[in-house]
Amino acid sequence: MSFKHVKPALIVFAAPSGAGKTTIVRHLLKTMPDRIAFSVSATTRKPRPHEVDGKDYYFLNEKLFKQRIQDEQFVEYEEVYPGRFYGTLKREVRRIKDSGRSVVFDIDVKGALNIKAQYPDDAIIIFVLPPSEEVLFDRLRSRGTETEEQLRPRFDRARWEIAQASKFDIILLNDQLDEALLNAEQLITDITTHGHTVHRRY
Repeated sequence: MSFKHVKPALIVFAAPSGAGKTTIVRHLLKTMPDRIAFSVSATTRKPRPHEVDGKDYYFLNEKLFKQRIQDEQFVEYEEVYPGRFYGTLKREVRRIKDSGRSVVFDIDVKGALNIKAQYPDDAIIIFVLPPSEEVLFDRLRSRGTETEEQLRPRFDRARWEIAQASKFDIILLNDQLDEALLNAEQLITDITTHGHTVHRRY
């Protein structure tokens, strides 16, 4: 089914680690490819076993990342942890908008707020809210990739990020995943068809 796109938007999903935003974004890209396309972020972290350079992230070393900062190639970037940078390349945004589709971002909370500050009329920022801090922390523990001591900075960061939710345009609750996915689809339909959202909460 075809439809007339409104002006392509910058649709930014952000959340604390473990809230499920990446799962939601991947579902939307699979089910709504005529409306949206993914902005691949750049990062200095090492790729995980299943990740592909240029598809999941652009994996850069720290020297090259800093050079691109100096060359003003980023829409936004942040040093999330010491020596670990993430950023959105301007060329990615141009590539997708030129295709007539809206640009979908899967980034951290500070990055989302930075994009909103730079593009107040074009960006719609969506906070994926976990049902509670306790549920979020249990999800992070269940990964089994870090010790409790290693997780502590993630917990502290997550508390700060959840406190920023009120600054976002939309809050998408991820309590039951199936329901969150359906609500996310409706949200994308609203934005790409009408150029605005009907509800603040989904």
